[in-house]
Amino acid sequence: MTTYTSRWLVCDTARPDARIRLVCFPHAGGSASFYRAWGQSLTTLEVHAVQYPGRADRLDEEPPTDLVRLATDIADALEPLADLPLAFFGHSLGAPVALETARALQHRGIRIEHLFASGSRDAPLPALTGPEEDPDQLLADLVKMGGTDAEMAADPIFQEVVMPYLIADGRMFHSYTMAPEPLLSCPVTTIVGDQDDDTDLRPWSALSTTPVQEAGFSGNHFYLIDNPPYALLEKTLSAPRTDSC
Repeated sequence: MTTYTSRWLVCDTARPDARIRLVCFPHAGGSASFYRAWGQSLTTLEVHAVQYPGRADRLDEEPPTDLVRLATDIADALEPLADLPLAFFGHSLGAPVALETARALQHRGIRIEHLFASGSRDAPLPALTGPEEDPDQLLADLVKMGGTDAEMAADPIFQEVVMPYLIADGRMFHSYTMAPEPLLSCPVTTIVGDQDDDTDLRPWSALSTTPVQEAGFSGNHFYLIDNPPYALLEKTLSAPRTDSC
């Protein structure tokens, strides 16, 4: 199994016997630490979390501005890990980043086992809108969605550190124009909370050549904080497959 380090990827729990590597893509304003517990809990998978520039140990770098370019850079970092099949889990903003990364790797002939689009629903794209950039409203939205608690959101240090890349992520997402192709040939599972009013809408069924499944969980946009979909991931990825991307 490959031993590999990269500023783009964080793997807190190495699993030399794993058959699949699960690559997790954070939401807007998120970092790799959001998935810290996943590597310990998903005992059959080796979990690698993507660290976007401009946060955590990459705070001295500029946040990304182009989602497709970001995905290309992530694909470059993932190539050395392609000695095992790769599966992707992207939450919210992480879902389209995972999509574009999968497209980039597929173009290079690298197979993707499965793409899990969390906080995203199979539906037509909504009308284009500008990003929300008012700090107070952004923090209020983050608390409402369950992404952080009100006490932390009110912390001036938290605001000083997080707000710049939260705003930058919003700009990047709203400037992203999703091309209808290339199509994925791997299965896609969308995962949504039953109280989620902030779901990313994306025509997943038109973006893959295989049927798209939808899984529902109890909770809001950040259902996975209290109810991580560990069982779904391990069950889905334990099934044998012959038609990966």
